Amino acid sequence: VLENQDLQDSIRPQKVEFHSLNFNTTLHWQPGWAREARDALYFVQYKVYGQSTWQNKDECWGISSHVCDLTHETSDIQEPYYSRVRAALAGVYSNWSLSCRFTPWRETIIGPPMVTVVHSNKSITVKLQAPHSPYKRKRGSKIPMTNYYDLLYQVFIINNLLNEQHKVLVYEGKDKVIKIQDLRPGVSYCIVAKMYMPMLDHSSAYSSRQCTML
Repeated sequence: VLENQDLQDSIRPQKVEFHSLNFNTTLHWQPGWAREARDALYFVQYKVYGQSTWQNKDECWGISSHVCDLTHETSDIQEPYYSRVRAALAGVYSNWSLSCRFTPWRETIIGPPMVTVVHSNKSITVKLQAPHSPYKRKRGSKIPMTNYYDLLYQVFIINNLLNEQHKVLVYEGKDKVIKIQDLRPGVSYCIVAKMYMPMLDHSSAYSSRQCTML
């Protein structure tokens, strides 16, 4: 019995955490500390905070992976959720390891916008597209993150003559197409953008830089 108890403890999953980007939500964990824990299988359950019964996640029932996709299960984005994972090895089951409470609307990370740049001889036109959630409209198109939050685009320009690191904010607002005027011909400029959420004072990471020579 003691051996079983030791095995139970040593294969128990560690660090059970939700990771979420634009409401694409996965549960991650690390295997127990025993060497044999590499061969364990994992079982995932989830529930809304306040519910008494746990639901099995069928696609993550007896898996060898350390990741489970819970995007669909956490689609009510204002609700707080919990998840838990247990491991099994050689007929022995560990205790459950519980995640922290996770509320998608509060905790998902918002990704940067897509940026397209078109230049003429003295101006740059920047086209912006907000990131999309995994959730779909009736017609089948994915719902943009701007439907869920009051988001602003922040657009920065980098003049490569001056300094790679020096980003100047040239626009903040909701327009998807903006024009930056009075630039110097023959100079290379780069544009980066991010999404900004005033209400929670969160910013996304910067988009990849789009560079152009006027």
